[in-house]
Amino acid sequence: MTAADFLVEIGTEELPPKALRSLMDAFAVNVVSGLDEARLAHADAKAFASPRRLAVWVQQLQSRQDDQTTTQKGPPVKVAFDTDGKPTPAAMAFAKKCGVELDALSRQTTDKGEWLTCEISEAGKSAAELVPGVVENALAALPIPRRMRWGAGDAEFVRPVHWIVLLHGSKVIKTTIFGIASGKKSQGHRFHGKKSIAIKTPADYEEALEKDGHVIADFDRRRQLVSDGVEAEAKKAGGIIVDGDSLYDEVAALVEWPVPLTGAFDEKFLELPREVVVSTLTGHQRYFPVAGGDGKLLPSFVTVANIESKDPDQVRDGNERVIRPRLADAAFFWDSDRARPLATRIDSLREVVYQRGLGSLHDKASRVARLAVGIAEALDVDVAAVERAAMLAKCDLLTGMVGEFPDLQGTMGQYYAAQDGEPPEVVAAIGEHYMPRFAGDELPATDAGRVIAIADKLDTLAGIFAIGKQPSGSRDPFGLRRAALGVIRILVECGLDIDLSATIRAAAEAQPSSKLSAEDIGEALSHFMTDRLKPYFLDRDESLDVTTFDAVLARSPASLVDFANRLEAVQLFIALDEAESLAAANKRIANILKKSDHDAGRGVKQKLLKDEAEQALYAALGDASETVKPMLEERRYADALRTLASLKAPVDRFFDEVLVMTDDEAQKNNRLALLGELRNLFLDVADISRLSIA
Repeated sequence: MTAADFLVEIGTEELPPKALRSLMDAFAVNVVSGLDEARLAHADAKAFASPRRLAVWVQQLQSRQDDQTTTQKGPPVKVAFDTDGKPTPAAMAFAKKCGVELDALSRQTTDKGEWLTCEISEAGKSAAELVPGVVENALAALPIPRRMRWGAGDAEFVRPVHWIVLLHGSKVIKTTIFGIASGKKSQGHRFHGKKSIAIKTPADYEEALEKDGHVIADFDRRRQLVSDGVEAEAKKAGGIIVDGDSLYDEVAALVEWPVPLTGAFDEKFLELPREVVVSTLTGHQRYFPVAGGDGKLLPSFVTVANIESKDPDQVRDGNERVIRPRLADAAFFWDSDRARPLATRIDSLREVVYQRGLGSLHDKASRVARLAVGIAEALDVDVAAVERAAMLAKCDLLTGMVGEFPDLQGTMGQYYAAQDGEPPEVVAAIGEHYMPRFAGDELPATDAGRVIAIADKLDTLAGIFAIGKQPSGSRDPFGLRRAALGVIRILVECGLDIDLSATIRAAAEAQPSSKLSAEDIGEALSHFMTDRLKPYFLDRDESLDVTTFDAVLARSPASLVDFANRLEAVQLFIALDEAESLAAANKRIANILKKSDHDAGRGVKQKLLKDEAEQALYAALGDASETVKPMLEERRYADALRTLASLKAPVDRFFDEVLVMTDDEAQKNNRLALLGELRNLFLDVADISRLSIA
């Protein structure tokens, strides 16, 4: 069987820069999985992407499938032949289906009897036949939220497609995709490269594009060139790059031939808040801010051009002219916003719709304030500061600066509140209440900030659930999964010991009237939060087993701090020598109690304990219960489980020597009650019957 390298390249108009890496990765995964499903063996695969192309190079792709022999199962022999041994219509139909004479059928004996079978040989198809379908399916499965059409055809893709390369070895796999015939010709850089570049073989692809096309096709290599060049330019300017990692991917997705340049702006703009300057440079123009050794911004930036100009000063001047009016606009908003106190905008929040069905921004702020006050009281946090910050937190949405730079919401409110002389705890809380904004983001550092962040996110979650717009599938336009994870992170990582279920109910009850009852909203939201808990804890601790999580979840702790403490205790318990035996015993007890319809309210009658083994277990249970009770009250769950581990010997002896389901009804019920007490003692921490301990 021969094999040769395979290349597919989809040439397009400029692809969305923020999505380019994910499109590249998904295309490679889809192509490889498609080839695997098509039973075409291959070696390693490599993905490429630039602003105008997606490509995958698969090494040593088999030229055709292996031939395949399958065994088709037919009717049972007793159905296929009558009592005289003559074939029935069922046998004749099976032979016809297989395309063979009746005599060519085989027989196979199984535990369930003897069956007619037929071996069908299928010749393998060529890669040339299969690959077009693989590529089309891979493109159709890309994560593209909205596809576009172009020209007069019906083809749809993220951007208009202009060429397709499909090579197996040096041969073109001929097909038509998006109405375009496949070939071996790619295109280079819009300005520097050749308009048509013949790709001799897939292995030549990367070098041919770089040499003749002025295109660095390898995304990661291009990103490295961007970061190295940008940092070198910053060093020449006497500083370092600020927040480069947040831009390197996007800039690498905007250029095919990166050429870094340093520009400058008027030093007076450094009087603006640091975040405003950074947002102006990065958000609008994808420029890299430069800071000095002391961390303060310099009046410089680094940009990455997509052309290698003979007159770089002209390119530099053009970029400086672009950024100047944007910084001037920011300075104007800064001055005009500060002309009136932030608090004067509270009433104006009534005029802005927060979300259809959920009232105005003022309604939202009022709900958050009430919920936050309840949380603050539970945590003994300054209620006045929390309430004031909650009412001010959304006011900066009405400022000119946030209108122009939405990513500065919260940040600008913090600056404006500080200028107005608001208390420091109020100022900090306004700036922190959106945290964490994304995965891995910092958490609020102040008590008031944490309280408002929780209240704001829970109100958003409850509100969107109330109007029936909760996430479905991969769609989450309101970022509810992120909000739920944010609440979990703050509660667990900041050690905020509140009743989450009760807080969710309060958030649900505060929502405007909807088709759903507050109880239904709270229940649905609680399930949604629980679904986020498992991946959170499992990602946080690689040693955590799913069954350990389930053992604690079965007890539904009201506080996530309590939940985390129980998880830790159960993990420590699992490491004990007694754990495996006690987990198995609990599982056995749970099954016995479930099958026996045991009345959980029935207590143990000591006078009915006849056997020494059950008497010993009863005594050990009493001692353990007395010892464990204060530990449970103090949430010393690890100590409690360590103490309960001492029950292994009497539990093992009980099951070795005592028949639980005896014919004596009173004795049986008494023994069931004894086992019920044992199980309840462990259930005070977790349902260890769910543990899987090897």
